[in-house]
Amino acid sequence: MTEMKGMTSPRAGCREIIVASGNPHKVEEIREILAPCGFAVRSLTEVGAESMPEPVEDGNSFAENARIKAVAYARSLGRMVLADDSGLAVDALGGAPGIHSARWAGTGATRAERDASNNAKLLRELASVPDARRSARFVCALCLATPSGRVVAETRGEYPGVIGHMLRGTNGFGYDPLLVVTSDGRTSAELSPEEKNARSHRAMAVRAMVATLGSRAFGQ
Repeated sequence: MTEMKGMTSPRAGCREIIVASGNPHKVEEIREILAPCGFAVRSLTEVGAESMPEPVEDGNSFAENARIKAVAYARSLGRMVLADDSGLAVDALGGAPGIHSARWAGTGATRAERDASNNAKLLRELASVPDARRSARFVCALCLATPSGRVVAETRGEYPGVIGHMLRGTNGFGYDPLLVVTSDGRTSAELSPEEKNARSHRAMAVRAMVATLGSRAFGQ
């Protein structure tokens, strides 16, 4: 992949990180955690790279796919890039949908339509599964790469719960309305952004990354 033309570079010493995701919800969740730590978090759209060809995510795990994205985008943009690969792992389904979570049902032209199709499929797949066997977890793998494509750090977070029997809540995205994550029976989509960022898989992975994001992480 070649370097993008016409793009400005951050000033020397700027603690800027590009999040290699087309999902604005993911970018915002990461920004809410990293911004108070002194990092300028930019999306691909904000740096004019939303039309870049996406690397082929042909890894066999969340960690492999996060690494593929981080390295490819970092080299092309000449910036520090943080890539995320995440999804839902359901025990009764052998870990599915796993790395295929985003397009599991295979239908839907928009993100909202795909989310609706995926959630409908999950409810069908678990229709006869009793509550005791509906355990699941969101998994997030993060990879940070330098402009030269060197991997600085990789982290992982998990967000356990059980799959409910109906969609509840309007916050979050994806499978959030189905994953019950609290002792009082609330789904991830029923939590406020602050509550979710205190405990989610992405929050755990980002916080694990923060300790690595010192000045040494910005070398070429």
